[in-house]
Amino acid sequence: MLLSRLTLHQFRNYQHLELSFDTPLTLLQGQNAQGKTNLLEAIFMLATSKAVHAGQEREIVGWRADEEPIPYCRIAGGVHQDGRQLELEVLLTQRGDVYTKQVKINGTARRALDLVGLLRAVLFLPADIQLVDGGPGERRHYLDVALCQLDRGYCRALAAFQQVLQQRNSLLKRLREQAANPAAPAVDAQLAFWDEKLAQHGAAIVVRRQAFLQELAPLAAERHRELSGQREALSLHYLPSFNPGGLSDAEFERARDGLWLPPPCALDPAGVNAAYLRKLASRRSREVAAGVTLYGPQRDDLRFEANGRDLRTYGSRGQQRSAALALKLAEVQVMAAAGSAPLLLLDDVMSELDAARRSTLLAVLDDVPQAILTTTDWEDFSPTFRARAHCFHVASGIVTSTR
Repeated sequence: MLLSRLTLHQFRNYQHLELSFDTPLTLLQGQNAQGKTNLLEAIFMLATSKAVHAGQEREIVGWRADEEPIPYCRIAGGVHQDGRQLELEVLLTQRGDVYTKQVKINGTARRALDLVGLLRAVLFLPADIQLVDGGPGERRHYLDVALCQLDRGYCRALAAFQQVLQQRNSLLKRLREQAANPAAPAVDAQLAFWDEKLAQHGAAIVVRRQAFLQELAPLAAERHRELSGQREALSLHYLPSFNPGGLSDAEFERARDGLWLPPPCALDPAGVNAAYLRKLASRRSREVAAGVTLYGPQRDDLRFEANGRDLRTYGSRGQQRSAALALKLAEVQVMAAAGSAPLLLLDDVMSELDAARRSTLLAVLDDVPQAILTTTDWEDFSPTFRARAHCFHVASGIVTSTR
C-alpha cells in the first residue's frame, strides 16, 4: 500500500500542489509554519476522510479559495494497493454558508466509509503527547481512527452506536425536562427499546477495543523499552466505563483506580451485551436525572503506565512523548500484521529525541514500505539517511525538490 502521488488545491496554505513519491523515504525540510505539517495532515485525511485538529472541516479550506467562482478544497492521490492503482479524492465544496464533503474512488462518488482503509496511515505529531496527558476523548478518538482503518465492521458499529446514542440522549433530556418517573411502564418501555440497540453496538465496540489493546500492549512495551534504553516498562490498560465481564465488580473498580493490574482476557460479545444492559437498567434513575447516557464506549478511557506509575499524572514530558511514539510504532506493526503495512507520517519527531532514541526510530523505518518525515533542520538526519530519501524544501506552501 503505497502513495505515489498527491494533489492539493486550496488546502490550508497550499493553493496548488502536485507531488510525486518515488522512493520509500521522503524528507520534507522547512521552517515552522511553512506547510510541512499541513501536507502530512492532507495525506492523513485522504486515508481517513477526517480532518486533523480542525473543529470544522471548513477550517482546512485555504483562504484564497474565496477568489474562485465556486470555492472548493481538493485532496487527491494515487495509491498502489496489492498490484492495482486506486485514485482517491476528498472534495469540499461551498454550498451557501457551509462546505459539503464528497468522496470519490476511481472517479466514482462513494461513502466516506468506503474510503477508510484503502490507504492506511499512521500519523505522529508533536501534539500527540495529548494521547497521554490529555483528556479521555483524545484517547477514544485515537482508538476509533486506528480501528476504523483496520476493521470496516468496527467503523459500522461505531457509526450505528453514535446514532443510537444521540437518539437516546434526546429521549433522556426530554424525560428530565418532563420530570418523568423512570419506573413508569411507558418510560421503562421507551428506554428499554433504545437500551437494546445501544448495548448491541456498544458491546461490539468494547470487545474490539479490548482486543486491539491486547495486540498493541506488548508491541508498544517493546518499542518503549528501546526508546527508554531498557529502563522503563510500559503497560497499556483499557478502562471501560462498566464492567464488561471477566472480573468481579471489586476487581473491576480496583483496576479502574489503578490499584490492580488485571490479566489479559478476551471478552465475550454476548456477555458484554448482557453486562451493558444490566448497567443501563440499574442506573436508569441517574441517567434520567442527568439527561444524558452516562455509561458506554463514549465514556471509556486508556491508561499509560511506566514501571507501574500513571504517566498522565507522574510522567515527564519526555516519558509521555516516548509513550505516545511507542504506541504509534506499535500501531504500524499491528496494521502490518493485519495484511497491509501503513504509510508512516512523522512530523518533526527528531527534534524531541536524543541520539539513542533517534537511532531506535530510524531502525523502525526499515520495517515500513513508505515513510514521510518532516524536519526544520537537515542536520537532524545523517548524510547517509538523506542520501536514501527524496528530500524536499518547503516554504510558504511551495515544495521544491533538492536533488
